[in-house]
Order: sequence, then structure tokens, then C-alpha cells
Amino acid sequence: MSSEPVRPASPTYAWYVVAVLLLAYTLSFIDRMILSLLVGPIKADLGISDTQMSLLMGFAFAIFYSALGIPLGWFADRRARKGLIVAGIAAWSLMTAACAFARGYVGLFLARVGVGVGEATLSPAAYSMLGDYFPREKLGRAMAVYSIGVPLGSGIALVAGSLVVKMVTEGPPVMLPLVGALEPWRLTFLWVGLPGLLVALLVALTVREPPRQGVAPTAGSGELIAFLKSHPAAIASHFGGMALVALVMYGAMAWIPQFLHRTYGMPVPQAGLWFGVATAACGAGGLLLGGWLADRLYRRGLKDAHLRVIRLNAVLLAPLFVGMALAPTAPVALGLMIVAMLVGTLHGGVAGAALQMITPNRLRARMVALYFLVANLIGLGLGPTAIALVTDLGFGRPEDLRYGLAIVTAVALPIAAIVLSVGLKPFARAVEAAEQNT
Repeated sequence: MSSEPVRPASPTYAWYVVAVLLLAYTLSFIDRMILSLLVGPIKADLGISDTQMSLLMGFAFAIFYSALGIPLGWFADRRARKGLIVAGIAAWSLMTAACAFARGYVGLFLARVGVGVGEATLSPAAYSMLGDYFPREKLGRAMAVYSIGVPLGSGIALVAGSLVVKMVTEGPPVMLPLVGALEPWRLTFLWVGLPGLLVALLVALTVREPPRQGVAPTAGSGELIAFLKSHPAAIASHFGGMALVALVMYGAMAWIPQFLHRTYGMPVPQAGLWFGVATAACGAGGLLLGGWLADRLYRRGLKDAHLRVIRLNAVLLAPLFVGMALAPTAPVALGLMIVAMLVGTLHGGVAGAALQMITPNRLRARMVALYFLVANLIGLGLGPTAIALVTDLGFGRPEDLRYGLAIVTAVALPIAAIVLSVGLKPFARAVEAAEQNT
């Protein structure tokens, strides 16, 4: 064990790496979220239901994104993380472009699976790298800035996508050399997928692998299991609470444009524009606020600061999303949506930083991958489908999407708050143990 950690570079370069990784994360969410604005033309072209569409938005992506995170996390704990990130960006970008050529539901499903496989490489490796670039007292802010890729990418996808969708869905098929005629929605996947190859090149040429802090990365699977057993309540409360928060957030982000369209008659491009601006601006603000608050509470001696911020997120978000779903008019719904996207993203960077606070360096990437396995299988895999199933089976009319959104929120978020409350003291003890071993 090294007695004196060596920081890999200047603070300026460390923040540059954050910026590059943020760009990659933003791109990943553009590729991930563009599907929510193409619901109409894809359903019409392929003849599928809301539930089948929800599987494309959630389960198809999440299943391999989550499952492959564990072996990829193992690789990131033992080998250079930079190469893994470069390969992943190139892979998901090519698979997003491949969605343009899917000729049926199964083909599009498999292409979305491929997107998930590529994106599974990024966060375990990125979280691990940032844990080596930043000291503990600044990690919350660094993780929060990186996590801005979630609302920023989603917002760009929704804002730019709403303009692109309006343009391409109102036009005829486009003839491309060597390809032939492509429906406008297919062309959108090419436009958002191929630029990722340039981002992969940027990472390859300008990002350096940081030296690992603490113990050399030689831990086996037995040590990971031993660590999980050493802090079961802290880890279970973090994973469980975040999975339920993610279920609501991913479900809402997949369906809010359609909710505004079906409930208030708002055109989908206009709904996407409103939701995209709120997601990008307020979501980024919420992430920075959450990271700042967690770091501030931690410096004041609250070892459970990060879990407290996640719990605050769940408590504040529940009435806002339920109120938005049941709002009598579009202006009221939009107002509540804007506030919800601010407080609903407080958890974003804090959740990842919390794991870095309690996990030994040699296990960090695998812990992040395990967290994503749980949170994404439940959140991303089930969130969009849970809302669709409640709507389809409970009400039977697409126009009643608002009730599916309200019910899922009202059930999941109070349970999340309870789970996180139970874990506060165990999490504080886990942080203290990690500090003593640093």
C-alpha cells in the first residue's frame, strides 16, 4: 500500500479529462434518448405497441449494458481504462448508426442491444479514472460535472431531435449513395451515431491513463465478495434506493414527450423542445447543486452526506412528478416538470461519488459496474415498461399515459426514501472504515 498518493496531473488537466469524458457521456445519452422522439414514425413503420416500443427504449438497451458491466469493470480494475473507453465509444456509435438499417422489430431490438454493449464500457472505467484524478473532498463535484452528460445528452437529443424529427418526419424518404432510400427516422440514427467516432479519436489522442492511488489493482473476485459482505446494509440501501429513483427517472424521460402530446395535444416536436430545454438546463443545475451539497455536508462531518442528498432527491421529486402527471393544464404541467428536472437530478453525480467514498481503489470499477447492473436493470430496464404496462393493462388507452406515470412515481419514490433512510448509519460506518484504510 502506498503511503503517499501521487496525483497524476495538474488540476487543470484533471478537469480537462472530466470535460472530455463529459462529452463522451453526453454523446451516449444522445444516442440513447433519441428514440423517445421517434416513437410515432417507428410504431407506424414497424406496426408495434407502446409496450414493444418501451422494450426498445429500456430493456433492449439495459440487459447487456448492465450484464456486461461486471466483466468490463473487472477489466478496468486490472488494465488500462482509456483503451476500454475508446473501444466502447466507437462500438456504440456504430451500433446507433446500424439502427438505421434495421428492417424489422427484431433487427432494431438487436441494434439497441449493441448500443448497450458499447455504452457499458464508459462509466465503470470513467468513475475509476476520476477517483484517481481527484481527492475525496472534491470528488462529488467532479462526478457531478461528469454526470451532467445525462441531462445534457438527453436535453440535446430532445431539443435537436425535436427539430430534426419535425424536418425528417415531414419529408419523403432520402436517397443515399450505396444505401438507397431511407425513411426519415432511419436517417436520424445516422446523424446522431457517426459523430461518436470523432469523440473516440479525441479520447485516444488527448486523455492519459492516471496512476492508480493506493493498492495495486490485483484484487480477485473473492475480495469483491468479501467487501460486499463487510458493508451489506450500506451497499444494499444505496443500490436499492437508487434503483427505484432510476426507475422513475428513466421511465419519465422516456415518456414525458408523449405524455405532453397525448394529454394536452402538444405537438411532439414542441413537447420535445420544452422537455429538452428543461432537462439540459435544470438537470445540469441539479447535478451541480447535488455535488456541491454532498461535498459541503461531508466537509462538515456528515459521513452519510451522499446518501442524504439521494434521499432528498426522492422526497422532493415524488409530489412534483405526480402533480405534473395530473396537472389540469399544459402550463401547470410544464412548470412542475421544470422544477422536477432540477431536484430530480440531485442524485446524479452523488450516487457515483458515494461508491468511490467507500470502495477500495482496486475494486472501484467492478463496484460501479455492479451498481449499474442493479440500477439499470431495474431503472432503465423496467422504468419505461412499468409505465407502459400500467397504462396498457390498467387503463387500456394511450391517452391515459398520465396515470401510468403518476402511479409508478407514487409507489416507487416513497419506498426509495425509506430504503435510503435505513442505510444512513451503515453508510456512515462504511465511509469511516474507508477513511481509516486510505
